[in-house]
Amino acid sequence: MADTPFSIRRATAADAGAILACLASAFEPYRARYTPNAYRDTVLDANTIQNRMASMSLFVAVSEAGEIVGTIGCQALPSGEGHLRGMAVLPDWQGRGVAAQLLETAEAALRRQSCTRITLDTTEPLQRAMRFYENNGYRRTGCVADFFGMPLFEYAKVISKP
Repeated sequence: MADTPFSIRRATAADAGAILACLASAFEPYRARYTPNAYRDTVLDANTIQNRMASMSLFVAVSEAGEIVGTIGCQALPSGEGHLRGMAVLPDWQGRGVAAQLLETAEAALRRQSCTRITLDTTEPLQRAMRFYENNGYRRTGCVADFFGMPLFEYAKVISKP
């Protein structure tokens, strides 16, 4: 299964349930370290996934068998900055290049929208994600916000125009 191919495509409304399942599966190991409201805002529900899909471009990684194995959202902000949110990869697919391909796809979409800086936010329990982002050129900005009673660390990366 390690060499099972996958593809990345833009998410559709029909993908909402599978995206919710992916988020829930990827974040379940961290649930006890999240506040209840932070966890709900991270894994979404039937209503909030619709809001996310309306306000952001969502991408999914799809296995050869048609299973959604990863997701990411991105949004070009009025400031000209891009923002990433909701990166998740099913546990069985982690470490197989899915996250890197999702990140590359989202960055390319933001670059096409003339963004030259991309931000994302993450929480302390997600140390592996922090290392992944740092290995892909993201750096802590020093901005720390409150995320439903948890510290939320901002990362940023400068990208070139297309």
